[in-house]
Formats: sequence, structure tokens, C-alpha cells
Amino acid sequence: MTTLAVEGDLTEPGVLARRPQPLGAFPLPLGYLLIPAGAETEAAREALLTGNAPAVWPTELRAHQLALAGDREGALAALDGADVIARYNRFVLDPDAEDPDDLRAALEEFGVLVDVVLFAVGRSDVVPEMGSADGELAAMVLSAHASNALADADPATATALLDVAVEAAIPVSRPLAGVLLGAAASVCVAAGDNTAASRLERALHLLDGADGLRIGRAEMHLTLAGILHEQAGEHPELMVQAVPHYHSALQLVLREEAPLLWASAHANLATAYLTMPMVEASGQLRLGVAANSLRSALTVYTREDHPEQWASVQLNLANSLVYTPSKHQADNLVEAVELYEAVLEARDRESDPMGRARVLANQGNVLAHLGAFEHAKAKLYEARFLFEELDDQESVRAVRGVLDEVARQVTLNRSEAAQ
Repeated sequence: MTTLAVEGDLTEPGVLARRPQPLGAFPLPLGYLLIPAGAETEAAREALLTGNAPAVWPTELRAHQLALAGDREGALAALDGADVIARYNRFVLDPDAEDPDDLRAALEEFGVLVDVVLFAVGRSDVVPEMGSADGELAAMVLSAHASNALADADPATATALLDVAVEAAIPVSRPLAGVLLGAAASVCVAAGDNTAASRLERALHLLDGADGLRIGRAEMHLTLAGILHEQAGEHPELMVQAVPHYHSALQLVLREEAPLLWASAHANLATAYLTMPMVEASGQLRLGVAANSLRSALTVYTREDHPEQWASVQLNLANSLVYTPSKHQADNLVEAVELYEAVLEARDRESDPMGRARVLANQGNVLAHLGAFEHAKAKLYEARFLFEELDDQESVRAVRGVLDEVARQVTLNRSEAAQ
């Protein structure tokens, strides 16, 4: 019977796949593919185990390289071997390509992966059995069980299973452990479990140096920043801790690689800076950085494709221009008026009366500062009307205060003109 050895000569006959295998860390389908044993593939296996793509992909792993690049058809075409590892890898890419029972028996200790794949792609409702699986194989099985618990609306069990999977993975694959811990943190976020932040911090530590998993790491930084950002409402000091995670996310990904993630990091970094207290020159610098980040986000968030995000970012950009000290303050105010106007076109009275009223109040205030008093009054009157309809008396008083100031300034201007 064939032995799937862990130790021994890399060219030893009968060794089909060496342990540990870089399973589960990279996105699918690569995350399910096995690396065949051999001197030619060993350097690539070791690189993938660290969460990095090989510096040079060997010919024997051309299919893996194509799978990572998203070329499923090309990867299938490259898997033209008749050995059991090639057969299994074809099965991952095309579950109809092999008979699962025959493949399971031929793979011996790796046979459980057949059931993991069938469950993951929805070809089977039967959760894989653990059997004698250990290390990365046990982690993959436990991950499938966690997915099943989530499907049964049992996040507590899912989290507990993922925690066990993490411990099984750590001795053999820190990147796999980090990915699984990140998945557990995501479950905690959705369930309102306050351990999510600590799990993400540990996951990021485990993934340190895994440059082949930059997008996943960036997503974790963004999630952790979001948790800290939200908690900063009650604990303002946490905002300072959130900002580096936004920066880390932006350092890890390019706009072309993950545009929505990149735009979200920019938009939320700007929001963090805009809400932090102004402290001398550093506060003014943050406002400038915020404006640049908002402009970057708007290269992705368009009105046509992402209207809600677009409106929010437009509004924040307008607000930042109003409050950012500049030698070109008048130009900034004019641009802010135009940005507010674009948002008003997307926020009508019926769909978002409160949002429209706030934009009108802001725009009216800026127009007043520019000396466009008649335009300012028109915006402020509409804002006051909407606030009155919504019974927001505090906002009504604020708008009346601006209108009173406009009236005083108009009277003053007339007096000076008459002299």
C-alpha cells in the first residue's frame, strides 16, 4: 500500500505529497490544491507554507500558479498527469472530473479532503468526519464543521470549532491559523462578540510576513479599525489606535487589486481624522490628509455604481474643505458649495428629509460666508422648513441663528453702501 510520508528523501518512491501542505490559507481554489512531492516542488511548498508565492514557480506547479491568478480553465488544462495528486487537483477545479469514492481511497490520509471539497462546493450536505486527521488536515475538517454550524445559525459553536482549528494549524502553518482566526473574528463581529478585536490582533500577528495574503491581511486591518472606530464613540482614545490600521490596510493593497477595500480604507481614515480633536498644526495636517483620502475614495465610489458611499464621501469632503485652513479658502468654499449641490441632487425630501435638511443647512452656511446671501437664505429657509416638519427644534434654532446673522450682515452692507 502507498505510504504518504512526512519525512524522508524528497525523491523517495511512493511519497505523493509531503506534510504539512499549504492548505486553507490562500483563496480558493489554490487553498484546496495539494503540492506533489519532489525536489522540484519543495521550495514552492515551503514558500506557500509561509503565506508567500514562490519566487519562481516550477513547471510542475503551473496549474497552481494559474489557479492563484484566477485562470481556472488554464489550470485545468495544465493538470494533464494521471497520478493521484493531479487527479485530486483536477477534482478541486472540476468536481465532476473524478469519482469521489475512488479518489478518496487512493489519497489515503489526504482522502478526507475529498469530503471537505464536496461539502465546500455544495455537492454534499454531509460534514466531513475527522477520523485520524491531524495538523492542517484537521484544521480543514474543523473549518467545514464551523461552516455547518454557521449554516445552522449557531455562531458560538462555529467560533469554538474555529478556535480548535487554529490550535491544530499553528504548529504546521501559521498563515492557515491566522486565516482561521480571522474567520472566527468575523463570526464574532456579526454576533456582537467583544472578543473580535483581540482575535484580529492575534490573527494579524500570525500573518506577519505573509505577503502573498496581503488582501486578506488588509481586510483584517480594516475590520479591526472599524471595531475600534465604533468603540471610540464611548472611548475617544481608541480612535488613535484605529488610524494605524487604516494606514496598514492602504499600505498592503493597491487600488487596482481591491478597489472597494482600498476606497473604504480611505473613506474611513478620513472620517477618523475629521472626528479627532484639532490640536494645533497636527490637526490642520490631518484635515488635509482627510481631504486627499476622500478624493481618492471618490475615484472608486461613483454616483452610478455606489450612490450611498458616494454621497457620504462627497458630504465629508465638502465639510473638510469648509473647516480646513488654506491660503485658498474662498476656492475651497466654492468647491464645497458645488459638492453639497451634487449631494442634494441625490437626496430628495421623500427619501431622506433629515439628510437633505442637514446638507441644505451646511450649504447655506457656506454661501453666507461667501457673501451670497440671497442664495444662502433660500437654502436655509428650506432647511428650516424640513427641520420643523421633523420636529428637530435644536436644528431649527441653529438655522434661525444663521438666518439672523445673514439679516444683520445684509443690513450692515446696506448701511455702508448708503454712506
